[in-house]
Amino acid sequence: MIYNITPMDKFAALADPTRRRIIEMLAANHALSASDISKNFSSTPSAISQHLKVLREAELVHMEKKAQQRIYSINASEIEEMEQWLAQMRKFWSDRFDALEALLKAEDTAKKK
Repeated sequence: MIYNITPMDKFAALADPTRRRIIEMLAANHALSASDISKNFSSTPSAISQHLKVLREAELVHMEKKAQQRIYSINASEIEEMEQWLAQMRKFWSDRFDALEALLKAEDTAKKK
């Protein structure tokens, strides 16, 4: 099934603490094999494999096959897309709060007159 992955899909993928920890490990090490990732968790290798699948489907990680190993790394362009979405949301809410602050100040000034 082909579908567009939105930034929210990526955030949903990162809602799980194990997946966030995997991303942190990949950020610190550039690339790791699935078995090296799995060694850092008490979960079964198949459970970690499922987490890696979710991260792969959300396009947050790249997977490269090297012989018998699957090597994972962060998909930096998708992380940047998330940053851009967050920046847009930050600006939207900042503008809204600035407008609210201006309105409240105007009302306060009108009451004092």
